[in-house]
Amino acid sequence: MSLPQTTLVDGHGRSVTYLRLSITDRCDFRCVYCMSEDMTFLPRSQVMDADELVAIATAFVRQGVTRIRLTGGEPLIHPDLLTLVSRIKALPSLRELTLTTNGARLDTLAEPLKQAGLDRLNISLDSLKPDRFRRLTRTGRLDKVLAGIDAAQAAGFARIKLNTVMLRGRNDDEILDLVRFARHRELDLAFIEEMPLGDIVEHDRALSFMPSDAVLSRIEEHFPLRRSAEETGGPARYYRMDDSPIRVGVISPHSNNFCGSCNRVRVTASGRLLLCLGNDNAVELRPLAGQPERLEQAIDDAMIHKPERHHFSLNEPTNIVRFMNLTGG
Repeated sequence: MSLPQTTLVDGHGRSVTYLRLSITDRCDFRCVYCMSEDMTFLPRSQVMDADELVAIATAFVRQGVTRIRLTGGEPLIHPDLLTLVSRIKALPSLRELTLTTNGARLDTLAEPLKQAGLDRLNISLDSLKPDRFRRLTRTGRLDKVLAGIDAAQAAGFARIKLNTVMLRGRNDDEILDLVRFARHRELDLAFIEEMPLGDIVEHDRALSFMPSDAVLSRIEEHFPLRRSAEETGGPARYYRMDDSPIRVGVISPHSNNFCGSCNRVRVTASGRLLLCLGNDNAVELRPLAGQPERLEQAIDDAMIHKPERHHFSLNEPTNIVRFMNLTGG
């Protein structure tokens, strides 16, 4: 029997049909654009358990959300991940359940995740050079991630997408190598402008900023692109190549604001409903996880407060102090 559904609409007339649900703030990487090297994570008592996560996912699906992406931190380190996937995937009217990962544990988890019902994977890959990969992630091993990609393809996942955060002077010389890798493996690929969240010391964000148009220009020199009309429900603009089945996307929070069509909200691992990536206005949902009617009402009431857009600046210190691992990717 289908769940009764309503539709979440924000104060600007946008329907919210997509939830990014963070299941942990912890991660086994320490990526330079995401967090500090010496991170302090939330006490486990402040992180939602599996029942609370499923309750919140259920409330959103009952109100018209059709796509959920599990994020972190790194979701593959969650001890109840497979049970969470199977329980959330079983929610009536949920069209798609996806997951974003650094890929380091996919070599053993890809097949179980597929069996549990996960539909799609996004895998972070910021460099194809082992030493550079280690420097950018601080703790990661490229060979483990590549083995995870192999395992995900062997498990039968379709439309796997690689995500690359572009940093001028750090990995922008690999744009074409990454495109060639994606073409060879028949994987979609998205280049992402760095999000100015949290106070980092590893690099100057203004100096390392690599605009999406510059990325596309470099690709165009070797691989002609044509704009695709395909929509995935996310912020990426996609392009096709006549001689390859893959899509190349760009996500441009600075240079090409995508807020006008925003259809998503985030819930952090501690149960805070974030209405916008670039704002700190939030609603505490965790205390209501055991009260379905009040939980749904709180979600519905919050929509009027979803901002029209974010305002990111490269030349001013960020006023968003939470790192991406607290936000959910």
